[in-house]
Amino acid sequence: MFRLSFYPVFDSYLLALAIGLLLATVMWFGPSRRRISGWRRAWLTLPRAIVVLLVVLAMLRPTLIYTRTAKQAATLIVLADQSRSMSVPDAVGNKTRFDAMRDALSAAAPELAKLQKEFELKAYTFDADAHEVPADAGRIELPDKPDGPQTAIGAVLEDVVRREAGKRLLAVVLLSDGAQRAYPPRDLPAQTAAARLSHLDVPLYTLPFGQSRGLGEAKDVALKDLVANPTVYVKNELSIRGQLRIDGYVDRDIPVRGLFETSAGKMEVVAEKKVKATADGQLVPVELSYIPQTPGEFKLTLEAVPQPGELVTTNNQLSTFVTVLKGGLNVLYLEGALRPEDKFLRRSLDASPDIKVDFLRTPLPNLSDRFRPGKYDVYLLGDLPAEAFHGDELNQLAECVNRGAGLIMIGGLDNFGPGGYDRTPLAKLLPVRMDRLERQNPNEPVRSDLQQPGPLKMRPTSLGRMHFALMLAGNPQENEALWSKLPALDGASKLQPRESGAVVLADAGENVPLLISQSFGDGRVMAFAGDTTWRWVMHGFEAAHKRFWRQIILWLARHDQAQEGSVWVRLTQPRFPPAQRVEFTVGANAPTGDPVGGAAFQAQIVLPDGTRRPLSLARQGEQMVGSFRDTQTPGDYAIEVTATQKGQPLGSARARFLVFQQDLELDNASADADSLTSLAAMTHGESVAPEQLPALIRRLVAGTQSLDVVQETKKTFWDTWWFFLTLVGLLGLEWYLRKRWGLV
Repeated sequence: MFRLSFYPVFDSYLLALAIGLLLATVMWFGPSRRRISGWRRAWLTLPRAIVVLLVVLAMLRPTLIYTRTAKQAATLIVLADQSRSMSVPDAVGNKTRFDAMRDALSAAAPELAKLQKEFELKAYTFDADAHEVPADAGRIELPDKPDGPQTAIGAVLEDVVRREAGKRLLAVVLLSDGAQRAYPPRDLPAQTAAARLSHLDVPLYTLPFGQSRGLGEAKDVALKDLVANPTVYVKNELSIRGQLRIDGYVDRDIPVRGLFETSAGKMEVVAEKKVKATADGQLVPVELSYIPQTPGEFKLTLEAVPQPGELVTTNNQLSTFVTVLKGGLNVLYLEGALRPEDKFLRRSLDASPDIKVDFLRTPLPNLSDRFRPGKYDVYLLGDLPAEAFHGDELNQLAECVNRGAGLIMIGGLDNFGPGGYDRTPLAKLLPVRMDRLERQNPNEPVRSDLQQPGPLKMRPTSLGRMHFALMLAGNPQENEALWSKLPALDGASKLQPRESGAVVLADAGENVPLLISQSFGDGRVMAFAGDTTWRWVMHGFEAAHKRFWRQIILWLARHDQAQEGSVWVRLTQPRFPPAQRVEFTVGANAPTGDPVGGAAFQAQIVLPDGTRRPLSLARQGEQMVGSFRDTQTPGDYAIEVTATQKGQPLGSARARFLVFQQDLELDNASADADSLTSLAAMTHGESVAPEQLPALIRRLVAGTQSLDVVQETKKTFWDTWWFFLTLVGLLGLEWYLRKRWGLV
């Protein structure tokens, strides 16, 4: 559109006219008609008149204006959900949500192509993150199938707005089932992101896909809860309760089973019942019970048997850990040659009503049944060589200790290295070093390099003074005095503690260790070099003898936890969902129950695949606290802690926890259209049906009048070089003519 406008000097047309008349008047009084002919006068008047017209025109300042209307640059963002929940086939015509979304975008492709002629179109697919995809000629390129593990609507909206910062956003169009399913740190609430869009005056338009019933149409049974006492006593009933949500299997019997860990990694069905739902989506209570027969820490699983047609089965079971506490203690004492030590030792243990001792002497019978995990709490090995055992029995014994049993080997001529145990599975769990050259052959003289002659005065070490097993009196002063009075031992086996993990609790002077301990797996192990504690009884210290051996057995069986100087680790709970932070506390207690001052701790995590990683700890008083965040992988984890004081080991502890398997997208794949409607309303946008997407794009384009910008292009000629040259040329022509005709 063209138009001519005038901008007179001082905005006064009258001034321009007056000056023009004045110049015309001056021009009229030119040369006398008598001096020049009429035609010459006309030639002089013509340039003068043109100059006057040009001057008046310059004073009016005419401007030619060209006007056109253009759109401001703007961007439309399209977000398409590619998470696993979009694979649920609950759209019209039994299509998956993803296929329905693909159809909606294809139908809107022509309108999107028209929009691209005036605006920028940015397309993203998203799950836990946003992924930019091509959008050529309005056709948005989607992946072949939705396989995203999370739906982080809030975080993705924030990310996309941040990526497009500095641009004018026309709108954001979100195509999704509306249910946010995300782990930290991608679990930003969608409402927070919507509030940010509202602040930026960017409307959000949402298109919901799927039904709120979600998997109900696809059939699913899912355990929603598991409740079991964390501790139970042996041969007491363990109550197992849970809730089962049933979709698509109305009036059908669904078997539910309880599984209990019988050995490492092996689960056995211990209880079963059938439940039935009378309506879709019903939560059906489940109650089972089981009577555990052996003590220890065990894994418990509640499982709904997978049904035909289930889309996902990872939600069919839940697991936790249960600690089965012992009643009385069972001890198996295996001895070789006749000697006084076993008589007095058994008598002292038999004096404890809660300790039952089974005693066997060589030749030993088949021990396979007795070396079954849980059969005995503590195994006591006397003076008998490794050859006394048959077949795989020592492997079985090692596994019992690994599973939580205690083991002690006492001094003699045919045990430790002299007994040939360096070539057995016990070599890796006893807290002493052994060598094949130490073997003491039968009928040979006793080797002085393997036996320490007496008398040997047994005294607790600095660490042993705090140890439960060596607290024979009520307080440290009385305890030290009592130990100083006990008779010396006649002799002892020469033992060399392991370089790591072994703790010397008692000795008979420097380089003469007598009592050494360590942990192995879930069990505890001791090596005692002496075999003449019976002399304590003979010299009137029967009570001290009974207490010593009773506390040795209690410590090995872990019945000392409430009162001994022990290292411990505690978890806030035994089971966690994936990606949740696990917090724990560690510490060490003295025999009095007070925290051990100045203890140093090291912790590591054992991952489901067996790999280990160090964990950081922070001091909190006399305790240490820590956390572990990398729990995305389902499975069994363990936290292992070791403690030292002034460079000397205090012991170790271990705690297990479970990260249960969870399909975040499909465990509950219900759509949430209401959430999408709410988000759109927060931004003054709108939630529309998928088939209305083409109309929505047209409305967005039609409603962009506010983006219209009127652009004017002005063209002037009175202030140009050729105008100035024309004016000068006319004045020069007039002067030339007058000069030629003799008028100047």
